Amino acid sequence: MSSVLVPAPLAADTFAAYGDVIEVSGEPDKVINQGMCGRHHDLATLDFGSGQAGISLFNAKARSFPYSVDMVERHPKGSQAFVPLDGVPMLVIVAEDQNGTPVNLKAFVSQPGQSVNLHRGTWHGVLAPIEKPGRYIVVDRIGDEPNLEEHWFDTPFTVEAV
Repeated sequence: MSSVLVPAPLAADTFAAYGDVIEVSGEPDKVINQGMCGRHHDLATLDFGSGQAGISLFNAKARSFPYSVDMVERHPKGSQAFVPLDGVPMLVIVAEDQNGTPVNLKAFVSQPGQSVNLHRGTWHGVLAPIEKPGRYIVVDRIGDEPNLEEHWFDTPFTVEAV
């Protein structure tokens, strides 16, 4: 029998332990380009350790509810940001770490205009756009050392629709 998760709306305060919610809020920090562009500056803490930043494009297949979480992963050497290009909401699964094991899974659903940056070492689910395929810019660490750990659950978690 699986454990059931009900996703919460993605919000900076409830997601802070796992990473940054990247979104426009309030007035821009600066107005640039002859007054035609507002810059909301430095919205995420990027951490690439001894590697360098890389920008990749991901094409992800649609997922739907109920959604089964049988595995989470983490990147111990760098942060990882997901920026939707199509405005497709994504299901964001995260977990706390307890002696190298993911515990206390949480589920969030992004809203249009929201992106996430997962802190280095944060357990998280795979990229999961909801109901429609999605394209994403991914900013993460590029380097020679392995940077992926996976944890497979004996009993999967099920994420139900809100």
